[in-house]
Amino acid sequence: MSDEIMLQAAQAMSAGDFQAAMAVFETLIDAEPENSAGHYGWAESAFMELSENMNDDVNAGLIRKRYKDAMKLDPDNLEIVASFASFCLDCNRVPAAVKEYTRLQEMADAQEVDVNDMLYEAARQLVEVVEMQTDGDRNHPLAQKYLKTAVEWAVTGLGFVSIGTVIELLSE
Repeated sequence: MSDEIMLQAAQAMSAGDFQAAMAVFETLIDAEPENSAGHYGWAESAFMELSENMNDDVNAGLIRKRYKDAMKLDPDNLEIVASFASFCLDCNRVPAAVKEYTRLQEMADAQEVDVNDMLYEAARQLVEVVEMQTDGDRNHPLAQKYLKTAVEWAVTGLGFVSIGTVIELLSE
């Protein structure tokens, strides 16, 4: 049953009909409440409806809950954590995004998975969000707190082991 549902959801998502995909995933959640794919798929579809279609009727709190449910059911799934971290950043929830990206990085290290591209992109997006929240004032305490994190992610995203390595390279 869930394979057929997943196919229907994939078709709806590829057609850009994220609300239809949400409805399909809701069916999966009703049929199999412990299936993390249903919760994750619903959250992804709703996130796409919110961000791509700019549908403000989509409840960001419910998206957050579905991501959390999916992570509870499948705690080692890097894809879910990465998507949730991106969602948090997209919603300007900087502390939550930093927490989740940090968790993603730790999980990826433990599983020996490369997430450098994700961290690099997250660094860029974090700078944008922080600058928006501080009106571009990089001396603002919020900027000072999170721009350091963004630089660390960017350095890691570029494949460097540490900031010290980069400083050494730049000072030569």
